[in-house]
Amino acid sequence: MTAVSDDAVSGEGVATPPSPAEPPRQAKSLTIGAVCKALKQEFPDISISKIRYLEDQKLLTPRRTPGGYRLYSAGDVSRLRTILRLQRDEFLPLRVIRQELAAGRSVEPEEVPPSPAGAGGAPAAPDGRPGAALRRLTFSLRDRGALYSLDDVVEETGAEARLVQELEDYGIVRGELRGGTRYYDETEREIIRAVAELARYGVAGRNLRVFRTSAERESQLLQQILAPSLRSRNPERRKEAIETLENLAAVASHLKHLLLVHDLRRIAK
Repeated sequence: MTAVSDDAVSGEGVATPPSPAEPPRQAKSLTIGAVCKALKQEFPDISISKIRYLEDQKLLTPRRTPGGYRLYSAGDVSRLRTILRLQRDEFLPLRVIRQELAAGRSVEPEEVPPSPAGAGGAPAAPDGRPGAALRRLTFSLRDRGALYSLDDVVEETGAEARLVQELEDYGIVRGELRGGTRYYDETEREIIRAVAELARYGVAGRNLRVFRTSAERESQLLQQILAPSLRSRNPERRKEAIETLENLAAVASHLKHLLLVHDLRRIAK
């Protein structure tokens, strides 16, 4: 005889059959703006235009409403997260990422507890020191992202306005004048954030020339490698060249970081 739990017995002592299980609810689809907001913490440089670009490259195929609005399922968001992580962590170009996805590649999301923000909004290290763990970001060569006024930059980075002016004087950042107000793109904002952190350790604007010179030399080298393709009149060939340039820039940046660690390791011995 099958035992009946107390929860399944009514007040009259008659066993009440359990109610049929409700079908699992489908996860709510998200608009492109909601997807951008949901991924912003892990990928601060994500933008609506970048998501649209990935769709243009046939890496994402969100559902469309009769009115033409994009709706992203949980699977679409997971796929997008995988694409962004492969770009950021493994420096893969979109052509290779497309192959990885076709082969069933996925990157499971990690649960990362939010760390308290340090001074000026810069992420803090585990010991609470502000700025000790600056964000690692990736940027598109085609998309400048959002624009920020001087007040926005100062508030978000913790930099002083005079430091931003100093960076302009040295040609590190330029900004863009619109309607009498100067705006800075996402790349310039993060440059200012990094310099503000260096300034806390006594690195002045004039010391940044070594970084600027190094970046210019690397830029010239990468341009020489891809010069014929970048000058091509074939839109597809030029688009592929820019994609390759982004990948090479990420690899060069990673290599420079490794070389720096390799050299500084001798000091720490």
